[in-house]
Amino acid sequence: MKLSPQTNRKARIEMLPLIDIVFLVLVFFIYAMLSMAVHRGLPVILPSSSTAKIDKTTVLSVTVKTDGTVFIDKKPTTLDGLTEDLKRAIKEDDGAGVLLFADRDLSYQKLFKVMDCIRTVGITKISLQAEADN
Repeated sequence: MKLSPQTNRKARIEMLPLIDIVFLVLVFFIYAMLSMAVHRGLPVILPSSSTAKIDKTTVLSVTVKTDGTVFIDKKPTTLDGLTEDLKRAIKEDDGAGVLLFADRDLSYQKLFKVMDCIRTVGITKISLQAEADN
């Protein structure tokens, strides 16, 4: 039996592996974008909660560390200047809210002083942040 080489066959690009690769890259970018949550708080050890959810509708981030230092969107401020800085930050935005990141070891009294300063400005949407229990 004699085999004849086929020389008239054209080279072609297979579409199925190309489509598979495109979908894998698409899935990779979708998962990468979903994992990039906007997190403007400073690193503190948050308390844990089994019902913690992320509220992404608020616009400001207030972080309070154990030693009592206060930050608005990573900019340091004092407890006395917190109300003035918040007034400048919201600029008559009725829908403004605050993500409050308080260290786990922060005293209860300091936390309420910060919350009182936030309420004094007129912000009623305060979201206390916590880590989810595993």
